[in-house]
Amino acid sequence: MIPPNASLVKYDNPVLVSRNTEKKTPRARALKTSPQQPTNAGPVPNPPPKGGSKLPPVESQKAQQTDEILNSILPPREWTESGQLWVQQVSSTPATRLDVVNLQEQLDMRLQQRQARETGICPVRRELYSQCFDELIRQVTIECAERGLLLLRVRDEIRMTIAAYQTLYESSVAFGMRKALQAEQGKSDMEKKITDLEQEKRELERQVNELKAKCEAIEKRENERRQVEEKKHAEEIQFLKRTNQQLKTQLEGIIAPNKK
Repeated sequence: MIPPNASLVKYDNPVLVSRNTEKKTPRARALKTSPQQPTNAGPVPNPPPKGGSKLPPVESQKAQQTDEILNSILPPREWTESGQLWVQQVSSTPATRLDVVNLQEQLDMRLQQRQARETGICPVRRELYSQCFDELIRQVTIECAERGLLLLRVRDEIRMTIAAYQTLYESSVAFGMRKALQAEQGKSDMEKKITDLEQEKRELERQVNELKAKCEAIEKRENERRQVEEKKHAEEIQFLKRTNQQLKTQLEGIIAPNKK
């Protein structure tokens, strides 16, 4: 028989419930038998208590109610081996002071064996402490079912809180990764945009230099043309002045004899 994973919660010996693995009725699942070995042919009834005495009806009913509460708080473990269904229910034996001391020692030992981290987030440490808390709930429930049910509410609330924090953590990690990817993508886009703008800037500077060169060439050409025009205009003025002076002299020469 291959037992399930070891747990800090105290369980009874496994019992064989059914050999049929195809379909099991609820009645077959609820069948309680004494511990079996895989070589036995079928379940064996529980042996009577020592001394042959039976529990009083009130105590028997209370014990049955405690077993039901324990099974609701800590469901039985089931596994199949060689076509046989084995069930292991949580123990209803009251715990002693020695059991509590052993529980603490086992917790410390398994924390060390599984190399659980002492600080920070550690799934191994969380699992072992959860098993230890379940065992404490089992011990308390046997003594007082109401106190055990209240501890069950506390356990469920803690688990819901941890699940909420885990969901929040996962969503925050996903949000951070999404923002990081967006930032990385935005960085690439900005680098490409900067490269394009720098290339455009160089092109515009080249155009500006070409236009400056054209302007300088046009100014130089216009200055030369203006100088030529001014020189030509000055020569024309000088020519007209000379012509005017000559005509004036001729006119005076013509007028002077007539006056005599």
